[in-house]
Amino acid sequence: MKKIVFLFISLVFFACNEKKEETNTKPTQMQTVMAIHDEVMPKMGKLGRLVGQLKEKVDTTAQSMVYQEAMKDLQEANMAMMDWMKGFGDRFDSDEILNGKELSPQKQEWLNEEEVKVKELKEQINSSIARAETLLGQE
Repeated sequence: MKKIVFLFISLVFFACNEKKEETNTKPTQMQTVMAIHDEVMPKMGKLGRLVGQLKEKVDTTAQSMVYQEAMKDLQEANMAMMDWMKGFGDRFDSDEILNGKELSPQKQEWLNEEEVKVKELKEQINSSIARAETLLGQE
């Protein structure tokens, strides 16, 4: 009988721990924002390479304007990333970003704004890359 009671208590304990772990696996809003940043940050090198490739195509033809516009989009996406990172770093400290330190109501409002901004930034980066790759005949 003691073994059955022990087994039952153990099962309940493990089941409760599994539920607790499941609820902790949902990323926080800060983690979501940082995940988007981490997804697009590696693409910054690609932006630079594409600018270089487009620069080689620029000449005096009408098609040159299309390459210049794509190049401008890439450069603006790069600048937007740099501006976003600076602004984000100015608003939040490393404990808030990396360690999940609780945010004040003001900072929570800022985080809501930053989530919108980083999603728009992701779209800007991805669309400028897609446009440049299409122009250059890449996939």
